[in-house]
Amino acid sequence: MKILVINSGSSSLKYQLIDMNNEKVLAKGLCEKIGETNSNFKHKTFDGREFEKLINMSNHKEAFVEVKNILINKEYGVLDDLSEISAVGHRIVQGGSLFKDSVIIDDDVISKIESLIPLAPLHNAAHLHGILACKEVLNVTQVAVFDTSFHSTMPPKAYMFALPYEYYEKYNIRRYGFHGTSHRYVSKRCAELMGKDIESLKIITCHIGNGSSITAINGGKVLDTSMGLTPLDGIMMGTRCGTIDPSVVTYIAEKENLSFSEIDDIMNKKSGLLGISGISNDDREVIKAANEGNQRAILAHEMLRYQMTKIIGSYIAALQGCDAIVFTAGVGENQWPHREAVCENLAFLGLEIDKDINRNTVLGKEGKISKDSSKISVYVIPTNEELVIARDTKKLLEK
Repeated sequence: MKILVINSGSSSLKYQLIDMNNEKVLAKGLCEKIGETNSNFKHKTFDGREFEKLINMSNHKEAFVEVKNILINKEYGVLDDLSEISAVGHRIVQGGSLFKDSVIIDDDVISKIESLIPLAPLHNAAHLHGILACKEVLNVTQVAVFDTSFHSTMPPKAYMFALPYEYYEKYNIRRYGFHGTSHRYVSKRCAELMGKDIESLKIITCHIGNGSSITAINGGKVLDTSMGLTPLDGIMMGTRCGTIDPSVVTYIAEKENLSFSEIDDIMNKKSGLLGISGISNDDREVIKAANEGNQRAILAHEMLRYQMTKIIGSYIAALQGCDAIVFTAGVGENQWPHREAVCENLAFLGLEIDKDINRNTVLGKEGKISKDSSKISVYVIPTNEELVIARDTKKLLEK
């Protein structure tokens, strides 16, 4: 069985073709700048064949046609015929309270995903473009896998905001959480590495990248997570400010005579590491500047590590203990100085990190970075959201 995994953005389409017999990635690629005059198409196969070309793709349907064609291309393809694709699995960011599990896509599901666009205007609208494009180009079963569904086990005390209850009833304003497929994958993998049943474990997973979230998982179920109604909440990120006093919004708006949309743009695209360092949202560049003595870059990292420590510490209290902490995603997997600093901040809990192992566990390496004597185990686990989507798709297809 071969599953095509799709992640559609507003102007992009990422894909992976996975052979579910051995869970091997046969091919993957990216369509960039869809709708622009200089659209770019990148494709790579499991055996190292690469294709890259500027191709005019005015919409997601045209991008999907390019994906379809390259997969059966005689020089760069990995399929003899498109009928080898058993199903397509789509990443959907916002499932709201409507979807607690992955589902086979039909007209009703499409309508519900569309109804959730106000909660994730950039993401869900783009995902719909991918679904409808696929529907036109390929005649196969499609499955929706939601970032929010893993967090649906949160109790009301964790997901409710202390606003008038009527806003929850009228507009579904609550904490939803994101990166759910990533948190689900690495928590399950952590339990496997520990040789224990996940139902017996208290795990805190740290998905740290350009977008970041931290999740408290008790017995395989989410108790709490740092992102809220939108992916803006929680710790500071590449360009997002994370949690701030809401009055900051009205104060800046009044002082700078800005609209709410302009403030939203500042908080989502001009804040975080970029806003504090003044250098970049790419943590590699911020680390380089910090190592050269740039004080704003140093401050940005001090803030990031402090906020991570605070949230992890609060989740240890919420879980009433912790068996393991997991670092994942681009920054979490590769920037060992952040892991070292955060773990040292938690040393008072009996957490002991092996600094040599930590520094060498980068670039896709998986493993335990805490000492055997540590009271809390710490792991670095590269995330694999595409595999989660493919597994869910396969499971629903077999049913």
